[in-house]
Amino acid sequence: MTHTQETSLSDLDRHEVFLPQAVAVLENATSVTILCHVQPDADTIGSGLALALVLERKGIPVQVAFGAPDELPESMRELPGTHLLVPADQVRRNVDLLVTVDCGSAGRLGKLADRLANAGDTLVIDHHRSNTRFGRMNLIDESAESTTAVVAQMFDLWGVDIDADLAHCLYAGLVTDTGSFRWVQPGTHTLAERLLATGIDGARIARRLLDTHPFGWLPMLSSVLGSATLVPDAAGGRGLVYAVIRRAYIGDLRSEEIESVIDIVRTTSEAEVAAVLKEAVDGTWSVSLRSKSDVDVSVVAGYLGGGGHRFAAGYTAECSADEIVTSLVESLG
Repeated sequence: MTHTQETSLSDLDRHEVFLPQAVAVLENATSVTILCHVQPDADTIGSGLALALVLERKGIPVQVAFGAPDELPESMRELPGTHLLVPADQVRRNVDLLVTVDCGSAGRLGKLADRLANAGDTLVIDHHRSNTRFGRMNLIDESAESTTAVVAQMFDLWGVDIDADLAHCLYAGLVTDTGSFRWVQPGTHTLAERLLATGIDGARIARRLLDTHPFGWLPMLSSVLGSATLVPDAAGGRGLVYAVIRRAYIGDLRSEEIESVIDIVRTTSEAEVAAVLKEAVDGTWSVSLRSKSDVDVSVVAGYLGGGGHRFAAGYTAECSADEIVTSLVESLG
């Protein structure tokens, strides 16, 4: 679906759904394609694979895919259900039901966004406040800490027994989207304990996803952190820290290694907001934003063409790194 197609859907064509309606649509589907967002993290992949495993067990033909990169990040290759992943060019163009997980907009599907147009129906499952409601049906729980938490609620209503395989997928999304349980709310630890009670190794899952890097990550990190710049007057005097990851620094490192840099930059005590600019092969930039407590970076990212959460968001840009920083500082006020 192109941007024009997305915005041409009338309000009557889109509507919010609740868990019972979403479960009914899934239960009655004759074939399902589940799409995760580009540069996938454990929340989108964990949600997609968990849902796909349940559909497979119910005898419903299902496939899972993402638009880029070409391969699943190595840190997620131990997740159950990866046998249901297909390359982007093998995603069916006609399907009874197309489901997106953890995607705030059609643009987050990358080159697979065109699959929306020919689907019999579309269901968007997400927890981002900035979600554009681009599906025919939209199950958006802005209070949920992860999309896997939304999927867990769905399974409960559906009568699905959450076994170790499903718990592994769901826990992966929960542990990453809460920053190893640094950003929690009432009920987060209850869900985590329930998933761990299935026998999964939570420490191994977290270590695999968050604390394992190849040696080449260290010299890249050294180069990138050397570029870090503090703008103390940005964000109303609360401060911005940013770093730039140029293609020359990346080499053959995987996308997940690049994505992890923001979690180091954000620890700067003098800055409320952190940003990491990542240069793509085509010369465009992907910008990751984080904030501590006072700034809603999803609003800033939305203004600049992206979206996300209150404390974690992002967007893409086609100008120079200097121009990106200038517009970001202006947007932060």
